[in-house]
Amino acid sequence: METLAFLAQGFAVATQPEFLLLALIGCAVGTLIGALPGLGPVNGVALMIPLAFNFGLDPTAALILLVSVYYGCMYGGRISSIVLNIPGDEPAMMTTLDGYPMALKGRGGEALGLSAVASFVGATIATIGLTLFAPLLVDLAIKFGPAEYFALFLLAFATIGGVTSGSFTKSFIAACLGLLLGTVGIDPVSSVARYTFGTFELYDGIDFIVALVGLFAISECLVFLEQRHDADKPHIKLGSAWPGMKASLSCKGTIGRGSLIGFVSGVLPGAGASLGSFLSYMLEKRWLGSKGDFGNGDPRGVAAPEAGNNAAAGGALIPMLSLGIPGSGTTAILLALLLSMNITPGPLLFAQQPEMVWGLVAALFIGNIMLLVLNVPLVGLFARVLQAPSWLLMPMVVLIAFVGVYSLNNSPFDLYMMLAFGVLGYVLRKLEIPTVPVVLGLLLGGQMEFNLRRAMSISGGDWSILVNSGISIGIYAFAATLIVAGAVYAMMLKRRLA
Repeated sequence: METLAFLAQGFAVATQPEFLLLALIGCAVGTLIGALPGLGPVNGVALMIPLAFNFGLDPTAALILLVSVYYGCMYGGRISSIVLNIPGDEPAMMTTLDGYPMALKGRGGEALGLSAVASFVGATIATIGLTLFAPLLVDLAIKFGPAEYFALFLLAFATIGGVTSGSFTKSFIAACLGLLLGTVGIDPVSSVARYTFGTFELYDGIDFIVALVGLFAISECLVFLEQRHDADKPHIKLGSAWPGMKASLSCKGTIGRGSLIGFVSGVLPGAGASLGSFLSYMLEKRWLGSKGDFGNGDPRGVAAPEAGNNAAAGGALIPMLSLGIPGSGTTAILLALLLSMNITPGPLLFAQQPEMVWGLVAALFIGNIMLLVLNVPLVGLFARVLQAPSWLLMPMVVLIAFVGVYSLNNSPFDLYMMLAFGVLGYVLRKLEIPTVPVVLGLLLGGQMEFNLRRAMSISGGDWSILVNSGISIGIYAFAATLIVAGAVYAMMLKRRLA
């Protein structure tokens, strides 16, 4: 009953006109960004953060806007998968397997409508799970000490590094690079400048937002300009999306199973929407066996991954809000936003910022309805955006990045740093080194170091304090299990794409 009372307060916050407008804008912009091949939710949210600061949004407003963009991107990723056979982002990859064959058969509108319903159900189930389970996780996390928090940070690095890349070595290199970048600035204990090279602007450390926009948005533009050209784009006859709404009734079992699988995948730190989409598709294919026609335009092959990846997106918010541990690359970006606003996610967040947390949860329910309403009647408009030439789209992305970053501190140094991180992100991507562990090192390295020092101080330098509690041992065991699961997932995905 207490949770319902908090949720009612959240709806009182989320239904304020300015928050409704921000949610609508975020859903529309997110859908457009998600529909553009290659951008995806990580780049979309990173690109919007400077604008949130530029417009002076308070934490509640900024979080509602960016999470709406996040959910919108998850919806929009399916559009290019179905229309162009090009995934809008990695989680939408599985949707191409049956979505594009449906489009070639003249059932593109049906596929888009069905995917919209599956996305709505998956996201709604995840939001209900967030409402019910996040407070329970907070009650457990209150018992954590510095040793347990150090174990949690280690869990974040181990699991996300293991799932985002098939190479453990490359993930380890990326995480170490991020930790190194996180030490730049004044040492919080000794007040000694570290790795600043006499540059005054680095005394406060590397700005999260500047680094994120460079690593994701600028590097994505460089890769886009290198790999994509304005060749003739296929024109698919979409038809009406309403048959897909009706077809969703026959796929209700598929949507339900995919949503549950995706939600569990999202809650696991590091698994995220990609794993949710993959597992939902593969397990549904196994479940139906010879009754399905997966790979040849089976509607259930569209419903399962879309329900899975959207449910995983919502599930990933649970560890981020409750423990301060991002469950995916996009929630790592959202974590950077909160830290930049001097808000620390974790067990005390629900007690210190109840209006913001429950307002966000209520806004997710509202945003899901907005996305369903937007994506069914306007799906043709979103699909036509894909025909826009890259020479028009990419300069707009770069312009937004430069204006947004400069507006943070009115500092040309920030622009140079953004470009430097853009080049770094481009090089890492060419070397197939994942950037998410770099982000985690930059974001969490300081807190990880702080908790390690606190634990050592409490124990008088005895390292055994790190493994003295059952909670710590359980977290280490969980991290090891997820590393193995990530390796198995990478091998299965590689075989599937071979």
